[in-house]
Amino acid sequence: MTIKQLLVGFVSLVGIAILALFLITGWYIVDESEQAALITFGKVDETITEPGLKFKMPWPIQKVEILSRGTYNLQVGYQENEGELIEFTDEAKMITGDENILFADLAVQWRITDPEQYLYSTENPQEVLYNATSASLRGVIGSSNIDDALTDQRPEIEAKVFENLVELLEVYQIGVSIQDVKLQDVELPTEEVRRAFTEVTDAREERLTKINEATKYRNQEINVAEGEKDAIMSRAEGTRTERIERARGDVARFEALYDEYLVNPEVTRQRLVLETLESVLPSTEIYIMDSNGDTVSYLPIRPLERRTEAAAEGGTN
Repeated sequence: MTIKQLLVGFVSLVGIAILALFLITGWYIVDESEQAALITFGKVDETITEPGLKFKMPWPIQKVEILSRGTYNLQVGYQENEGELIEFTDEAKMITGDENILFADLAVQWRITDPEQYLYSTENPQEVLYNATSASLRGVIGSSNIDDALTDQRPEIEAKVFENLVELLEVYQIGVSIQDVKLQDVELPTEEVRRAFTEVTDAREERLTKINEATKYRNQEINVAEGEKDAIMSRAEGTRTERIERARGDVARFEALYDEYLVNPEVTRQRLVLETLESVLPSTEIYIMDSNGDTVSYLPIRPLERRTEAAAEGGTN
C-alpha cells in the first residue's frame, strides 16, 4: 500500500467521521413547550424559541441545551407526596416579629426567562432560587406578628415575599422569573400552643361579632331617630305653613275692614261692636236702644229671626 493510498484512506475516514458527527449531532428538535440555547465553543450565540427541526454545526463546535418554557414549582419548608404535605423541614421553623415560633411553608412558581444566565451565571440556579426564597420568607415573617401570619394578613405576607424575592433575583441574575408565591400552611409548633391560639382567635371573632351586632343596633336606632326627626320636621313645616296662611288671611280681612272703616267709620265701628258681642255672648238676646232709652221698634233682632223661621216652617207644613 502506497503513501498516497494511506492519505486518501485517512482523508476518507476523517470525512466519514465528520459526516457521522453531523448526522448524529448536527440537528435537534425544539418542542412547543421548550426553548433551546445554541452554544458555540462554550458561548450562547442564540436562544431558539420557535418549535421545529433545527440544524447546527456538529459537536464539539456547537451544542444545544434544551430547556422547558413551562412553569416550575419550588417547595420551601415542606415535603410533598402526590399533592399532600408529608412533613415540615428545618426551613419551615422561624421566629415572628413578636418573638413567637411557627412553621411556615411556601410554594413558588417560576420560569426560565434567560437561558444564558440560567446555564452559566451560577453552578446551581435552583439552589440559589431556593435559598433566596427561604431568605425572603424568613425576612417577612420575622417582621410580622404571629396574628398576621395565622389570620387575615396572609395575602399581604405573600405580596411582600414576592416583592423581596423578585428584588433578590434581579441582583443574582440567574435567568428566572417568579410567577406566583403562595403560603401553603402556617402552624404553631405544639398542640397546646395551637389550642391556646385557637381560643384567642375564637375570642377575637366573638368580639368582632358583638361589635358588629352593636353597630347594627346603633344604625337601626339612628334610622328610627332620623325617621322621627323627619316626621317632626314635616309636621312643624305644615304647622308653620298653616299659621302663615292664616296670618295672611287675617291680614287680608283686616285690610278689607280697614278700607270699609275709611269709607264709613261709624257704621263699621258699630258693626265691629255687634260682631264682638255676638262672638263673646253667643246665646244672649241683643237689643239696641236709642238715646232716650227705648228699644228700636224693629228690634230685638233674635225674635224677628225666630218668627221668620217659624213662618217658613209653617208654610212648608
